[in-house]
Formats: sequence, structure tokens, C-alpha cells
Amino acid sequence: MVQRRDAYHHGDLRNALTDAATELAKTGGPEAVVLREAARNVGVSATAAYRHFASHAELIHAVKQRALRYLADSMQAELDALTPSGDPAQDAAARLGAVGMGYVRFALAEPGLFGIAFDSRDMHQPKEGESPGGDTAYGMLTRAVDDLVATGVLPEGRRPHSETAAWSAVHGLAVLLGGPLSWLPDDEREAAISRTAEVVLHGL
Repeated sequence: MVQRRDAYHHGDLRNALTDAATELAKTGGPEAVVLREAARNVGVSATAAYRHFASHAELIHAVKQRALRYLADSMQAELDALTPSGDPAQDAAARLGAVGMGYVRFALAEPGLFGIAFDSRDMHQPKEGESPGGDTAYGMLTRAVDDLVATGVLPEGRRPHSETAAWSAVHGLAVLLGGPLSWLPDDEREAAISRTAEVVLHGL
């Protein structure tokens, strides 16, 4: 215990608490993320934990950012698995499908983290000049839609809000497959994912 406490004197405690809270979210979702419990699992006092997280909301935000990064990693893994066809339009459509597939796969594999990634207690409107994109899941989706325009799949005039329409469909599917449609066999689930991707692409 003394060795663990000493290690945290060098700034590792915040990361350790975030790690512990992320594990809590994995098993119990947003409601399971409690600072005192994370501190107990790390082996430090709640007082020590509060030096790094002034409130429960700060801890939720830290875990949410971690979950969103894992979500983006899942989407990137699907992109990395693609084999280019040589047809720019076909490849752009495949990339859109891949980011959607990675999104749904993460939601089904990590329901607790998926829940905290979109927890309503940590929603904010981007500030002026702040991009919601970058390497986040939203940014990857935005780039995939931009690729559709660049390759002529999606007319420029139909570009506005296309990522919102695609996101809505895929997010809704992820929620359904993790809840009311969780009884679907694996092959039916995969077919539902593929069909939704097809409908989104043709709808755009």
C-alpha cells in the first residue's frame, strides 16, 4: 500500500482513478461511476481522490472522454481492415459502412462504456472555434461523408446534416440491438447492421 501511494505522488493518481472508474463503467454503466468507489479500488482515501477530481461530474467527464476514444479506436479498426478496391466511389461507400460497423460493434461489446460515452450529464455545445471532430468518432463520420462528396457519391447540395442523419440511424440501431432486439441471432444481427448501412448510404 505504501508503494502504491508513493507512486501517485508523481501525478499518476488521476490516471489511476480514471482507470478504476472506467472499469466501474464497463460493468455497471454511468451510474456505477462513483469517486469514492474508484478511490477505494485504487487504494487511496476519498480525500486524496478529491484533490484530482473536484466533483463527480469531473470524473464522469474523464471516463466519457476515455470511452469516446475507445469508440473511435473501434471505428478505426474497421477502417484499417478494409481492402481498397481501386474504385474511389466504392471505397468511399465502404469507409462509411466501416465507421458505422465499428460504432455498432463497440456498443454491443462494451455497453457500459457506450452508455457513459453518451451520458446526458456531460453534454455541452462546442465553443466558437472548437471542432467536435478531430480524431473523435464524430470526426471520423464527418470525414467519411466528406469522402462521399469528393468521390461524387453524394451531391454537394445534399451534404448539409448528412452526418447527423447517418449518426441517428446507426446510434438508434446500436441501442435497439443492445436492448429490444438483443435476442436476434448473430447472423440476423449482422444482416440488420448491413441493411441499415445500405439504407443510410442510398438515403444519402
